[in-house]
Amino acid sequence: MEHITLLIGIVIVTALVFDFTNGFHDTANAMATTISTGALKPKAAVAMSAVLNLVGAFLSVEVAKTISGGIIDETAGIRPEVIFAGLVGAIVWNLLTWLAGLPSSSSHALFGGLIGATVASVGFDAVNGDKVVMKVLIPAVAAPIVAGVSAWAATRLTYRLARDRDEADTAKGYRAGQIASAALVSLAHGTNDAQKTMGVITLALVTGGVVAPHSDPPLWVVVSAGLAIALGTYLGGWRIIQTLGKGLTDIRPAQGFAAQTGAATVILASSHIGFALSTTQVCSGSIMGAGLGRKGGVVRWSTAGRMVVAWCLTLPAAGVVAAGAALLADQGTWGVTAVAVLGLAVSGAIWLVSRREPVTPDSVQEPESAVPAEPVGVVTAALQAVAPPPAGPVAPSTVTPEPAPAPAVAATS
Repeated sequence: MEHITLLIGIVIVTALVFDFTNGFHDTANAMATTISTGALKPKAAVAMSAVLNLVGAFLSVEVAKTISGGIIDETAGIRPEVIFAGLVGAIVWNLLTWLAGLPSSSSHALFGGLIGATVASVGFDAVNGDKVVMKVLIPAVAAPIVAGVSAWAATRLTYRLARDRDEADTAKGYRAGQIASAALVSLAHGTNDAQKTMGVITLALVTGGVVAPHSDPPLWVVVSAGLAIALGTYLGGWRIIQTLGKGLTDIRPAQGFAAQTGAATVILASSHIGFALSTTQVCSGSIMGAGLGRKGGVVRWSTAGRMVVAWCLTLPAAGVVAAGAALLADQGTWGVTAVAVLGLAVSGAIWLVSRREPVTPDSVQEPESAVPAEPVGVVTAALQAVAPPPAGPVAPSTVTPEPAPAPAVAATS
């Protein structure tokens, strides 16, 4: 076996950078609803998620095998430059969607980057089309639907079982369940997404003759990929957490518990059989299903529509960027250097733009005084029933005044 060359070393570092962006991009998958309902403080939530992502990275290598020897034919003349270009395309798309606060798929960004770079450099024959369809495209369509239907059914069942109980009391129990289910999602995320980086690094090692084709990821690859995604998770992708936790639907503890449990089940089952699905799409589908499962619950379809557009664009957009990077990298050392410089410049520009309107941990959780288990109108009506408001002009408030007198408001609410 050959030693690791400088180029392969650059590919490995770039893969770990992608893994890091995957971590903070996808933190919302596990923790958005837990944070938004107040079950956990933001920083405690991401710390717990980081640890469990690291643990999950050691549980399986089936998804890594799908990446390293599944969608790309590792014997078709794939060179490290191609993998490097694919990773750059995936990183750029990850950062762009993070800036926009869109929970797009880091997994599909990686697949699109690898496929686009491979096609541009080697040709379509180097892509295993049947594996792409069976293990990427079909799960991409089916997984969020299955997760959404499961979360909808679980939410309906949860509210039916608790219909004779006080919602404020049951919310405490559901918050505890949210913590447990969020931990399960984090563990599942580690078993699925960390392995994708392991697969890319293993593919780079195979192309450089460092390991034999169809090899399992070496232990140091597993450890480094797990640490990179855990570190990214700990930093928290607050922009996307805000979108999933508060921008898609109004989630209450019972719904959060149902959504996370359904998502974790789908992700773990897929990891076991080697489906490299998008945990982002699964969790988004679960949240929408939970939003529709509560009587009176709504989904903000404008936000959901933007997310679906981002999902559809991810594979081709990352592929186009990676294809351009691959054509440039094929020119030799100066081309690889140019791709690296351009990638760093674009990433730096995105970060600078993000500083203009930063999203902090304080932005993604309701204040302590908020009562997430009850709508504001119910609380206001109850207070009005006990102590009717004085006659005369009323100061403006965030609640739209009703034309009917206070008792009628109470009855309506």
